[in-house]
Amino acid sequence: MYPPVEPFETGNLKVSDVHTLYYELSGNKDASAVVFVHGGPGGGTDGKDRSFFNPTKYKIILFDQRGAGKSTPSACLEENTTWDLVKDMEKLREHLNIDKWHVFGGSWGSTLSLAYAQLHPNRVKSLVLRGIFTLRKSELKFFYQDGASHLFPEAWEEYVAPIPEQERHDMMLAYHAQLNSIDDQTRITAAKAWSKWEMVTSKLYVDPKQVAEAEKDDWANAFARIENHYFVNDGFMRDGQLLESQEIDKIRHIPCVVVQGRYDVVCPATTAWALKKAWPELELHIVPDAGHSSREPGTAALLVKATDKFAD
Repeated sequence: MYPPVEPFETGNLKVSDVHTLYYELSGNKDASAVVFVHGGPGGGTDGKDRSFFNPTKYKIILFDQRGAGKSTPSACLEENTTWDLVKDMEKLREHLNIDKWHVFGGSWGSTLSLAYAQLHPNRVKSLVLRGIFTLRKSELKFFYQDGASHLFPEAWEEYVAPIPEQERHDMMLAYHAQLNSIDDQTRITAAKAWSKWEMVTSKLYVDPKQVAEAEKDDWANAFARIENHYFVNDGFMRDGQLLESQEIDKIRHIPCVVVQGRYDVVCPATTAWALKKAWPELELHIVPDAGHSSREPGTAALLVKATDKFAD
């Protein structure tokens, strides 16, 4: 990854009566634009996200989606759907006077990147995607109900602990009730447990620093509430919509590189494979020694190689 750089511009863009987005620009202000689409939903951006891009060859755009990161109001679920976020990306592009941009997204960021590209294919120069996630019911069931639990039984016990046994047949719905409780302690306890489950399972080798993020009240509250809100609502789209042939046909002409960790249990490789089968023209790399995180060495190296290729 490239050395860290600082933004040359930051701003706030009001996108509705409720929501205002934080955004920042770094790198070369005269170069081709790339937009970083963060995960979660609700995860927010980090300064390290700039380092996937050559700062001399890209104008690097980071933004926090509705309710996430530095965007306000924090953890707000009102007017917060996939299609609101797609509209926000267009508003940001227009606000920054960008004709076309490269789009980079991982995990939920890959979901939103695909949704955006399928609605605005003429605005996308390239796609670099990681840890493909299309919000199918089967993907959500694997991670939140019965699948990943077989690989991380000790972490699973902590994840289910806040939920009464009689409610554990539908963990997402049970968490939805607690994450929207009027009792602050109930809500924060649930948010930390939900967030910790994802942080523990995100790397091939568990990273204590990443797990520690789940202990931060504000971050966990936004991450868990927004993520759960999207998931109990099936991403506000048809099951498998992003993989449908009529949707893929809209973006088939766009150069696309996909990087997928072989041992990704948050977004298992079966979804990246399904995307490759629907879209044979894309370039798929399966990293043999990586899990879900974009920061694992093999994954990061291939992501940077892809952004370098499109920069040239």
